[in-house]
Amino acid sequence: MDRRAFIAAVTGSLLAAPLAAEAQQATKAPRIGFVEAGSRSANQHFLDAFRQGLRDLRYVEGQTIFIEDRWADGQSDRFPELIAELIRLKVDVVVVASTSGVGAAKKITSTVPVVFWGVADPVGIGVVASLGHPGGNITGVVLGTEDGLAGKWAELLREAVPNATQVAVLGNPDAPGLKPRVKELRTAAATLKLTFHIFEVRSVSNCLPCQVVCD
Repeated sequence: MDRRAFIAAVTGSLLAAPLAAEAQQATKAPRIGFVEAGSRSANQHFLDAFRQGLRDLRYVEGQTIFIEDRWADGQSDRFPELIAELIRLKVDVVVVASTSGVGAAKKITSTVPVVFWGVADPVGIGVVASLGHPGGNITGVVLGTEDGLAGKWAELLREAVPNATQVAVLGNPDAPGLKPRVKELRTAAATLKLTFHIFEVRSVSNCLPCQVVCD
């Protein structure tokens, strides 16, 4: 099961109880708010996979569920407005990508269930109490960026490419959790005698400087 199918399963489980009650009351179908970090043109396949995961669980869009999708277009500062809009629409659950996105959701609602994916260190940024027992209204899938793993990435790079001399990291400096990962990578790179580069990426156009290393 890929991660978006898993997210669909988690989302479906959160909707299961309301669906059972509403089946008896013949009320409207639940609404899912889906917020994607990228643009529709580049990341439509993520939403398509999510929809397929729900279909596999026998949720029929337009009949047993409705999806309200929103796109941040690579601008992390848009998450608060997008999530607030979905809350105003009274969605029953919010599915959100990115660390910045779930951080915004944490500030906006403490009652509407939130399912995240692609989040770095949710415990460290304070959106869940622990990985085993998240508590509150937020749960999801992490990127596997707990303390110590960033250094392991550098070690795996050395094993995969023994002749590598440089390592570059692209990251949004506004994203919570980035700084400790960069610190770990910098230390590991020095130990492995790799020249370390960090490039700040807030939009697609910011990726151009990395061609110096990639080329």
